[in-house]
Amino acid sequence: MKKSDIKFQIELDEKSLPKAITWDASDKEGEGLESTKSISLNIWDNLNQSTLRIDLWTEDMSVVEMKRFYIDILGGMGQTILNSTGDEYMSEEIKDLCDRLVRHVNEENSKI
Repeated sequence: MKKSDIKFQIELDEKSLPKAITWDASDKEGEGLESTKSISLNIWDNLNQSTLRIDLWTEDMSVVEMKRFYIDILGGMGQTILNSTGDEYMSEEIKDLCDRLVRHVNEENSKI
């Protein structure tokens, strides 16, 4: 059986806030740690039948990048729902929400 490892390293400042985030995965292209500004990890807790979340970002991640990051995450969830369950309605609702959020962010950015 094949195994894959995913590793995150978080460098914290004196207030325990993320200063730098790096990651590596045994199946990714290229070798060595790569830098990122944000991670969002969701884990299904079988025992409590709920989702555990870890959301971390560095201070160099802009508000616009953060909004785009979460729109991309939602869009990916919509595609995963379609691929894993075949639920076209739920997938389309998520896609429609993402489209509205993209318009919102674009309108905000045009005013800057």
